Amino acid sequence: MTTISEVAKAAGVSVSTVSHVLNKTRYVSPEKVKLVLESVEAIGYIPNTVARSLKLSSTGTVGLAISAISNPYFSDIICAIETECSKRGLIVFLCDTQDDPVRELELVQHLHQRRVDGIILAPSGDPKKALDYLIRSDLPCVLVDRLSDNRFDQVGTDNVAAIQTLVDHLVTLHHRRVGIILGQPGFATTVERAKAFRAAMIEKGIEVEDNLISDGNRSTADATASTHRLLELKEPPTAILASNNLAMIGAMRAIRERKLRVPADISVLGIDDFEWADYFEPRLTLMAQPCDEIGRKAADLLIERIGNKLRPRETIRLSPVLRVRESCGEAA
Repeated sequence: MTTISEVAKAAGVSVSTVSHVLNKTRYVSPEKVKLVLESVEAIGYIPNTVARSLKLSSTGTVGLAISAISNPYFSDIICAIETECSKRGLIVFLCDTQDDPVRELELVQHLHQRRVDGIILAPSGDPKKALDYLIRSDLPCVLVDRLSDNRFDQVGTDNVAAIQTLVDHLVTLHHRRVGIILGQPGFATTVERAKAFRAAMIEKGIEVEDNLISDGNRSTADATASTHRLLELKEPPTAILASNNLAMIGAMRAIRERKLRVPADISVLGIDDFEWADYFEPRLTLMAQPCDEIGRKAADLLIERIGNKLRPRETIRLSPVLRVRESCGEAA
């Protein structure tokens, strides 16, 4: 039977490093993790996972509670998290909270009862009970996308930079009447993007009219209705900013229903690039969020937190990238 010492020798690392990799008791660099796991496979070392789990209260599993797993944005983050965790030998239990605070709390409690080593959570619009439970349980947790509580490690997009860049782009095209379709009420991303929009417009010396701001959009149908309301104004906007991919779909649907031309009659741009953006006519100008990096960073933060619960909390805001295509033109 092969031993842990043989694994260490084959990998060129210490026995303690092999132990930390297999037991997930301390952060180890991805390079060394790769060496250890390759050596384990090469020499056929079989760790006693059951005994280790009982001894260390570690199951080698993590929970991933996401609000809408069918959303392409979250799907990309999920894939990145699962891939990164798999590299570290962790199994991911995926749950869909459906943006329901009651279901969110129940799923967090269920994952805790399943003895996961930690949880990655995209909070709902009212996550207080779930987050308070996580604090009381002392279960390692990382928040993704909706950065709402500094008691946890968090990683997401720099929403202020995203909105500022989009507004700058519109202003360079001489747009001053800009409508914005916001997402669900209460979400940290919705609040951040709304504040950032007002601040960016004011910074450009443009008065922000309340009737150009549409919030509380929970679905593409809501976004479609909101876009119709904006376009029915006595002075409709010359451009519409969709704050997420669902808002963009709803906005484009309303524009098509009114037989308006993009960008000849109205300009459109938004947050969330997606695979089929190039297949719209015209192709859409969108702010791409770094989904893969968000997922990788979230997994890294959770693994580090599992290994050291006393390390300082981190909030990481990653830079988005504007992809200019054909849906924005000069204001009429």
